[in-house]
Amino acid sequence: MSEAGSSGPGADHFALLGLPRAFDVDLHALDEAYRAVQAQVHPDRFADKSDAERRVAMQWATSANEAYRVLKKPLPRAKYLIESAGVGLGEQDNTAMPTDFLIQQMEWREHVAEARAHRDDKGLRRIEHAIRGAEVELWPLLAERITAADWSHAADVWRRLRFLEKLHDDIEDVRSALID
Repeated sequence: MSEAGSSGPGADHFALLGLPRAFDVDLHALDEAYRAVQAQVHPDRFADKSDAERRVAMQWATSANEAYRVLKKPLPRAKYLIESAGVGLGEQDNTAMPTDFLIQQMEWREHVAEARAHRDDKGLRRIEHAIRGAEVELWPLLAERITAADWSHAADVWRRLRFLEKLHDDIEDVRSALID
């Protein structure tokens, strides 16, 4: 199975798919690399092989699925790069954020709660627009910090983007509740 990537099934996600290790990923190349690995380790190709060979093929397929899932979207990809550089993101215990960012978060959350209480979809759209504005500023900064291997600052930016992603999720929950 060595042709499936440059390393074994437990390898670095980028190496497994034969892609350069970078935050900016060519998604078309990612899709092609994933399909190539999957074609090589498809269960039908191993139906008449030994249990050990089928097990290794399954490990490759599982690893390729995980690599693809992580690398396909920018936030999980950034998390993978930051953590594999040895910097913990400490999502549960490291919530240190700049004060102005935390204040903005609290204001947005208050607006989401008000929009829920008043069933105000227009208000939700305004909040989403503001969040997208913040993201537009943060994504290039994250890419820059990762490219520069400035892992500590990359982790800080990642945490802010993760907060915004959670806020998007909350807004979607409110929107779903408004439909019900």
